[in-house]
Amino acid sequence: MNTFTKIAAVAGTIAMAFTVGIDVAAANPDLSSLADTPCTYNQAMAAVHAENPVAASFLDQSPENQQALRVFLSSSRAERVKQLGSFYDNPGADVAGPVFQQMLTNCVNY
Repeated sequence: MNTFTKIAAVAGTIAMAFTVGIDVAAANPDLSSLADTPCTYNQAMAAVHAENPVAASFLDQSPENQQALRVFLSSSRAERVKQLGSFYDNPGADVAGPVFQQMLTNCVNY
């Protein structure tokens, strides 16, 4: 099971907390902005802490998901696309996806 599959599995468990104040993602999200994010791990974590404290608290309690984020952000664009494809193919991704997208879109502000 790859790291983003694990994140999606965890997301199913914490779905309600993750979606506080966030619209549900479309069935076929545009992954290019996520694959192209210039953000560092610290920027991504700052964004989720500032914009979704409930999701941040769950992320803080999951070293496995923090490591998955580190791996994702240190990967090449091609590898990120592959990881995102695996992520969005799993149950729970429709719930965790909007949080992940918000974090990696807005992290440039932190």
